[in-house]
Amino acid sequence: MKTINATIERAKDGTFTVYCDNDIFSGAGNTLQEAKDDMKAQMSFYKETALSEGFKYPDFLDEEYNITYSVDAASILRYYIESGIFSLAGMEIVTGINQKQLWSYLNGVKPQKKQKDRIVSGLKKLSADMNMIFA
Repeated sequence: MKTINATIERAKDGTFTVYCDNDIFSGAGNTLQEAKDDMKAQMSFYKETALSEGFKYPDFLDEEYNITYSVDAASILRYYIESGIFSLAGMEIVTGINQKQLWSYLNGVKPQKKQKDRIVSGLKKLSADMNMIFA
């Protein structure tokens, strides 16, 4: 089974885009799920069109495939803060990055690798802590 890697990003207008890292497919939507569903619909549409028009399409579309998604650190940070789930103060505690710096990431400054790693590490630790509740 082929695994397709896709990246999800959040636009400044709050919508989401998803695109395959090594294939031509993409999607967009108001939510993460809408963007994923749109990309899957585009993949199906592409195959249907290829079959009806007689042009070649990627072989994996005839088989079962798995899509793995990754979300860039700034987009997931923006999603949780803008949705009201977390605050800048809370994310400062989780990541160890001061609120002013986190605010700049929400407003277009790309975090350096070290800072991105701190965000990812903090969210993973939070996730592990939350998973203990259901153990």
